[in-house]
Amino acid sequence: GSLIVVCEVKARASNAFGTPLESITPLKQQRVRRAGFAFVRMLNETGLTVRFDVATMLGTTLEIYENAL
Repeated sequence: GSLIVVCEVKARASNAFGTPLESITPLKQQRVRRAGFAFVRMLNETGLTVRFDVATMLGTTLEIYENAL
């Protein structure tokens, strides 16, 4: 279809140094967004929508946050 999903994946064994979601700083968010938009520009197609998701692993628990960045 016309949807491109860019997903940042973060994993941590424990919350001892913060959650995986907390580790995605504003600077990291900016870099992921720039990379995603650069990829879409490289495709040189019109009508594409970009969504930025985050997938986190804490131990063995997976959580996916759609439209997070």
